[in-house]
Amino acid sequence: MNTFELGNFTVGSGDPFFILGPCGLEEEDFAWRMARTLKEIAGRLEIKFAFKASYDKANRTSVDSYRGPGVEEGCRILGEIGKDLGVPVTTDVHTPEEIGIAAKNIDLLQIPAFLCRQTDLLAAAARSGRPVNVKKGQFLAPWDIDPILGKLRHFDCNQFAITERGTTFGYNNLVADMRSLPWMREKGVPVIFDATHSVQRPGGLGGTTGGDGELAPVLARSAIAAGVDGVFMEVHENPAEALSDGPNQIPLDQIENVLTRLLAIHRAAHPES
Repeated sequence: MNTFELGNFTVGSGDPFFILGPCGLEEEDFAWRMARTLKEIAGRLEIKFAFKASYDKANRTSVDSYRGPGVEEGCRILGEIGKDLGVPVTTDVHTPEEIGIAAKNIDLLQIPAFLCRQTDLLAAAARSGRPVNVKKGQFLAPWDIDPILGKLRHFDCNQFAITERGTTFGYNNLVADMRSLPWMREKGVPVIFDATHSVQRPGGLGGTTGGDGELAPVLARSAIAAGVDGVFMEVHENPAEALSDGPNQIPLDQIENVLTRLLAIHRAAHPES
């Protein structure tokens, strides 16, 4: 298994880590509040934790939808959160130019699903010196990650993971095929499961994306049992008022119980780790 260091833990070492945080960087105070609370929860449960939030939701359904503070301000906020709280931070990047800015403050660069095959973007991420997490496109089969891994290796990157986030299933719907998780791990790459984006209904509300957020913990439990290296879950203190992707986010006051169940499943399914 190809492993890499993220903060003070190793990705791909056997115990899962958790990427948690809101979909978007709304107000700075909100981001700090979320990060502090999630770190406290992670500390109580003794889990490996990285904080996530997006500085630009560049793939919103409507031109009128909230996007975020932008790359400069967003990476400043995330960088300060990471340094002050002592946790690794991650966010999605969209252009090679953004990577040059993000790599100064961001510990794990995330390539969005719709951009997962963009060679220039992968090259810039690979050359940044930061670990890279590529979200597998909704349009790809599990074995279609081979060329993506080949591009990263071609550009001398050996610190990377692949995230499963569901596959297009008819109109306005996704399906999470748990078979993809072991199939991709067989490639020797750490695999992360994105529980919240896997329950999206893209464009399902007309001008915005809908989803079945209550099913995210169900899929996360299945992924943990299957043996993933990480679980990605978006969390918000009030999903109904979230400025992006509210229907899919897990309420902050529920996430500790969700994580506790995931840890119990991991221990039962993988007692050797």
